[in-house]
Amino acid sequence: MDVSVAGIPKTIDNDVDYIDRSFGFASAVEAAQGAIRSAKTEATCNLPNGIGIVKLMGRSAGFIAVHATLGSGDVDLCLVPEVPIVLEGEKGCLPHLMRRVKRKGFAVIVVAEGAGEELLGTSTEVDASGNKKLPQIGEFMKKEIEAYFKKQGDEATVKYIDPSYMIRSIPANAADSLYCMQLGQNAVHGAMAGFTGFSVGLCNNKMVFLPIPELVSTSPRMMSPRGRTWERILAVTRQPNTVPPLQPGETPYDSHAPLLR
Repeated sequence: MDVSVAGIPKTIDNDVDYIDRSFGFASAVEAAQGAIRSAKTEATCNLPNGIGIVKLMGRSAGFIAVHATLGSGDVDLCLVPEVPIVLEGEKGCLPHLMRRVKRKGFAVIVVAEGAGEELLGTSTEVDASGNKKLPQIGEFMKKEIEAYFKKQGDEATVKYIDPSYMIRSIPANAADSLYCMQLGQNAVHGAMAGFTGFSVGLCNNKMVFLPIPELVSTSPRMMSPRGRTWERILAVTRQPNTVPPLQPGETPYDSHAPLLR
C-alpha cells in the first residue's frame, strides 16, 4: 500500500517561503494587539515619560512584529531581526524615543525576539528543542532606555510585557480557521490525485501544491528591509531608517534572500 505525504504550512512566524501566508500568522497578529494595547495603557498611566515595551515572537523574521505594529497604529518604535538597531546618534532609536515621549508624553515599542544580535552577540547555546538561544533584547532595551533618559537629566517609567506563548497558544481566529480548512481539503485532493512529498499553500491568492524539498531549502524567509512593508513601518512610527546603504554591485534584494517584499 502506497502512502502519500502531504503537509500544510503551520507557523505563526510566517517565514515559510513562496506562500502568501502560513496558518496561524493572522491569529498571532490579532492576539498581539491585546499586548500592545496593554503596553499603551501602562505607558499612558505613567505620564510623563511612560514607555511600554512588548516583545513578540520572531526568531529570524519580524513579520509578527511589523504586522502587529501596522495593525495597531499606536507603536512608536518597531525593532526586527532584519534591520540593525542603532541606539544613539543621528539615527538612534533612543533619541527618537525621547522626541516621541516629549511630544506625546508616552511611547510604545514592539520588538521581535530575534532582534539585536548585532548588539548583544549570537549565542552558541541551544534550548531543549534545539533552537539557538536568543539574547534578551526586551530587558536590554528597558535598561538602555532608562539609562539614556537618566543621562539626559530625566527619568522614564518603562514597563516590559512579554506575552510569549499567549500569542502562539490562542485558538485560531476565523480567518485562520477558514484557511486551515482549505489547506486540509486541498492536501487530501492532492494525495487522492497521486501526489506525494508536497505541501499545500496559498500563492498569489490561489491554492497550489509545492514540493517540500524546494519549500524548505529556501526557508526561513525574511522580510525585505528595503521593501514596502518596512517603508510602511517607517511612515507609521516615524523612526529613523537604519538599513545599511547598498554596496557597489549589490541589488536591493541580494543581502536578505529569500525575501517577502
